[in-house]
Amino acid sequence: MILDADECWTAALARDRSYDGRFVSGVLSTGIYCRPSCPARHPKRENVRFFTDGAAAREAGLRPCLRCSPDDVSRDERAVLAAITAIKAAGQPLALAELAGEAGYSAAHFQRVFKRHTGLSPAAFARALMAERAADALTEEGSVTDAIYAAGYSAPSRFYEGTQGRLGMTPSAWANGGKGATIHWAVVDTSLGRMLVAATAKGVCRLSFNEGREALEQRFPQAELVEGGAAFSALLDEVIAAVETPGDFGHIPIDVKGTAFQEAVWRELRKIPLGETRTYAELAAAVGKPKAVRAAGSANGSNHVSVLIPCHRVIRTGGGLGGYAWGLDIKRKLLEKESK
Repeated sequence: MILDADECWTAALARDRSYDGRFVSGVLSTGIYCRPSCPARHPKRENVRFFTDGAAAREAGLRPCLRCSPDDVSRDERAVLAAITAIKAAGQPLALAELAGEAGYSAAHFQRVFKRHTGLSPAAFARALMAERAADALTEEGSVTDAIYAAGYSAPSRFYEGTQGRLGMTPSAWANGGKGATIHWAVVDTSLGRMLVAATAKGVCRLSFNEGREALEQRFPQAELVEGGAAFSALLDEVIAAVETPGDFGHIPIDVKGTAFQEAVWRELRKIPLGETRTYAELAAAVGKPKAVRAAGSANGSNHVSVLIPCHRVIRTGGGLGGYAWGLDIKRKLLEKESK
C-alpha cells in the first residue's frame, strides 16, 4: 500500500483516531513510532516518516511508543474491521443489531464507533459499496438486469431508487457504452493548449486538455459522436470564454455522473470562489467527511469537466500544487489567470 504523506500528516496533526491501524508515524529524532492519535506533542515535520505498520517501522530501526502502544489493536478497531469484512462478504447492508451483537456492543454504541472510524454508518457504508459495484457492473455486464443483481441489489426497483438522478444517462446507455446517446464535440486551441469539449443534450459531459475524439470513443463507444453543430457551437463559445477569461460560469450546464460522495465533492468544488484555493483536507471537511481526505482527493481527480468543476483550485496543505490530470503547468496557468 502506498501512503499519502500529506494525508498522513494531516491525520496525525488532528490526532484522528479513524486512521489508527492504517499507518504509523516514525519520528527519526527520537527513534520511536506512534499511532496517528498519539497524544504526545507533535514533532517537526522534517523528522517524521510514515510506515504502513509497526513491522515496517521496526525494520527501519524504530521502536514502539510506550504512551500510545501503536501495536495494540483496540477492541473498537477489531469490531469495525470485522464488520467491514462481513458487509463486503454479504454484498449488501446487514442489520445493525447483528453487527453490534457480533462485536458485543449495543446497537447505538456500535453505530457511533463505526461512524467514528469510517465517517459513515454501517448501512451507508454498505450502500456506498453497492453504488460503486453498480457503476462497475453496468460498464462490464452485457445485461442491465444482470448488472443490477451483480451489484447486490435485490430487485431492479431498488437499483433505480438508489441511483435516480445520479447516473446522467439511462442505465441501458451506461451499460452499452452510451448507446442511444448523442454527444456533440470539438477540439479547439486555447491559451492552455488543445481543449476537448463534449456535451449531451443536458450539458457539458467532458472538458479536458490534450485529448481528442478517441477519448470519447473509449468511454462511449456506442454513442453517436457528432462533431460541431449549431446549438453546440453557442455552448462551446461560452466554455472557451470561461477558460480564457475566468469569471462566473455557473450558468453553463453540465452533465456529470459519479457516486454520491463524488458528486458532493464536485458540488463543493463549484462553490470555491474565483481566485481562491482550498486544501484537500478543507474539501473533505466541506462535504461533512473531514476524515476522508484521500477519498476527497480521489473524487477531485475523477472530475469529468475540468475548469467548469474547478478541481484545479484544490492544493496541498502547505501550499504545494498537488496533482492535476492535465499537468501542473496548466493548473498553474489557470490559478494565475484567476488570481488576476
